[in-house]
Amino acid sequence: MAKVRDIQFDEIPQDLKSVYQQFCSDYGPFENQVRVIAHCPPALKHIMGLLLELRERAALPRHYLEIALVAVSKLNECEYCVTHHAPMLIREGVDPDTAASILDPECPGLDAVERLVRDYAVQVTQNANRIPSAMHEQLRQHFDESQIVELTLRIALCGFFNRFNDALSIEVENSALLEMMSMAQKMPRHAQSGL
Repeated sequence: MAKVRDIQFDEIPQDLKSVYQQFCSDYGPFENQVRVIAHCPPALKHIMGLLLELRERAALPRHYLEIALVAVSKLNECEYCVTHHAPMLIREGVDPDTAASILDPECPGLDAVERLVRDYAVQVTQNANRIPSAMHEQLRQHFDESQIVELTLRIALCGFFNRFNDALSIEVENSALLEMMSMAQKMPRHAQSGL
């Protein structure tokens, strides 16, 4: 149970109900997170609204985004975010073994660009002030500046959500747990512990 009570839909200001509904229906099963973040209406409006706008804008290919989000969430050991984003990554066509071992330096199943995205996510999370210039040069070979900014923003936001979810003990929704368990059953036994 979260450290604060859930804000119920009828308590949400009228002008924010559509953000809440859209986030829960279109973005994924993040109801528990939305019910907690709704304690701060500006955060519901601007942070969740930002995520909805970025998804609709679709400037960054989704599978690169999910690689970054799973890598960050595994680094930060955020069960809530791994449980939500690993299935999204798998739905984007990444093999379950790859999703489970995303932090392994020689992770099987990642091509050079996907590995670059993973490595950049690790650098932003662990050494943001010491990212080699060569890494930025490599990113520029595959992404425009708008995409690099969005990737960096989403990596940093993921770290925020990892800490927010863990600090307030936000529970994983049953629907997300069921999806993760379903995917885990289809995986080889050696990979199941990674998800």
